[in-house]
Amino acid sequence: MTQSSQTEISNLILRYFPNVTATQQQQFSQLLPLYRDWNAKINVISRKDIDNLAVNHVLHSLGIAKFVSFNPGADILDVGTGGGFPGIPLAILFPQTRFHLVDSIGKKITVVKNVADAIGLKNVRAEQIRAEQIKGEYDFIVSRAVTRLKEFYGWVHRKVKKQSTHSVYNGILYLKGGDLSEELSELGKPHQLFDLSSVFTEEFFETKKVVYIPL
Repeated sequence: MTQSSQTEISNLILRYFPNVTATQQQQFSQLLPLYRDWNAKINVISRKDIDNLAVNHVLHSLGIAKFVSFNPGADILDVGTGGGFPGIPLAILFPQTRFHLVDSIGKKITVVKNVADAIGLKNVRAEQIRAEQIKGEYDFIVSRAVTRLKEFYGWVHRKVKKQSTHSVYNGILYLKGGDLSEELSELGKPHQLFDLSSVFTEEFFETKKVVYIPL
């Protein structure tokens, strides 16, 4: 991993989030070499996609932050986090917000814990657990296309705090791409679609959306 590659991700984040601090820039720049190293041991990102980490994984995760800004002290649950997406990029961006990253596969949580430790994230708790077994309540539940929306809703909708303190009501923020009309019809719940192509110019985001389901 070259220094220029590490600088590239920092510059990409600065382009869309110009208020990040020097510490946050450093944390973002560390993600590429860390994930490249861990991916060689534990495959959490497809090997052909690791070179696209900056746009397809880090920036994609931060798309949620273009829809809502998390408050200090808020609790966010990332279900099916895999190697830490969207949770780790969001935790860097919102250092005063608490993030609980969960996945049913232990080796993926091993990666999450090690990456979070390596970049000094103090606001991340990673746990191997199934979504249905999670106790507690959260302001928002985030995820990246782990299953169909109706099934995901069934897993998590009872885990959202009743009292809302954000600019939008508490609920689910789900990153997904393509034609979602069938899934949304199947879900049958009030929702809002936020097109990431309206905030990010990269071709990757052409059909990518944040699905917001207020609860």
